[in-house]
Parts: sequence; C-alpha cells; structure tokens
Amino acid sequence: MLTSFMRRSTKDQIKGRGRELKGRVKEKTGRAMHNRGLEAKGAMERLGGKIQRKAGDFERDLEEEDEEMA
Repeated sequence: MLTSFMRRSTKDQIKGRGRELKGRVKEKTGRAMHNRGLEAKGAMERLGGKIQRKAGDFERDLEEEDEEMA
C-alpha cells in the first residue's frame, strides 16, 4: 500500500484536506436544506480538518528541521 511509504505529516495533510472537503459539503448541504444541525456538523468537521492539515504542516517543518540538523 502506498500510504505505508508516506510520512506521518503527509498523511495528516491529506486526511485533513479530505475532512475539510467533507465538512464543506455537509455545511453547504445543510445550508441548502435549511438544516442547521447538518450545517453546524459540517463547520466543525471542516475546522477539524483544517487543524489536522495544519498539524501535518507543522510536523513536516519539524521533520525538515531534523533532517537539516542531521
């Protein structure tokens, strides 16, 4: 499997982007259907994805710093 060769930071970035997209779809669907609950769940999922993606960015920066010091 390809993901076994990926760094953890890359996996977090990809998963985070996926969660952001999924949340955005839920949020827009909730808005279109006047379903505030679904809209709120989508907003929370989108935020969680953004946090996960940013954590992956931070991990990548740490990995690069570690490689430069070695």
